[in-house]
Amino acid sequence: MAVKIRLKRMGAKKFPFYRVVVADSRYPRDGRFIEQVGTYDPLKEPSILNVKEDRLRFWLERGAKPTDVLARLFKQRSIV
Repeated sequence: MAVKIRLKRMGAKKFPFYRVVVADSRYPRDGRFIEQVGTYDPLKEPSILNVKEDRLRFWLERGAKPTDVLARLFKQRSIV
C-alpha cells in the first residue's frame, strides 16, 4: 500500500477549496481517505494553507509521500 498526502477537491464549480488528506494511492482523488490533516484555500490573497503539523510529521515518518503540488506548498511555507 502506497500512502500519499494529497489534495481532495471540495467547493463549488469555479470556487475550489481543498482538504489535505492522507490516502492510499489507489483510491480516487475525491474518494476515501485515511485522515484529513489540513485545508488549502487558493482563492484567498495570499492563499491559505492550514496543516496539523504533528499529524503531517507522523505520516511522513511512516513513509507517506506528498504530491508534487503539496511538496512545493510545504517548501514555500517551510512547513516540513
